[in-house]
Amino acid sequence: MSQRSIGSPKPVVSAAAQMSELIELLEVVWERGRDTASAPPVSSAQARVLFLVEANVQLNLRELGRLLEAAPPSVTRLCDRLQAVGFLERHPGADDRREVLLRLTPTGRTYLERLRARRQEVLAEAMAAMPEASRAALATGLADFCAAVAKPLRLPSPESFTTRTA
Repeated sequence: MSQRSIGSPKPVVSAAAQMSELIELLEVVWERGRDTASAPPVSSAQARVLFLVEANVQLNLRELGRLLEAAPPSVTRLCDRLQAVGFLERHPGADDRREVLLRLTPTGRTYLERLRARRQEVLAEAMAAMPEASRAALATGLADFCAAVAKPLRLPSPESFTTRTA
């Protein structure tokens, strides 16, 4: 990849195009991992719900809908399905019993652990084929990218990502 001047918008456009291509490849990997992580596989939308509920303590249905940019009936159906397979629990809020708070069940947490482990295996295989300097640069760049993406989703800081298994 060629170096361009820092003030030029072209490196950002080039990096965005490469990131888009990477996301397409990761979607294939993610689907493979999702289907092998547990007997009742969940959809990509349901997996996003699980990740957001795990990362945001005291998340309610309304806030989940905002984070997903989805309509309330869609969010409710997603949560219904996850509750039916035993991955999600709903609880009334302590201050307002009309508020519905979401929490992962132990089964839901186990599903995410297995999913992350499977995905990490596939990614580790691919990264092992990269030169060490490229892996180091990728790790630095991805940490900064995660920080930029995680903030508006109220996800944990990148430092906490390094302590997880994937």
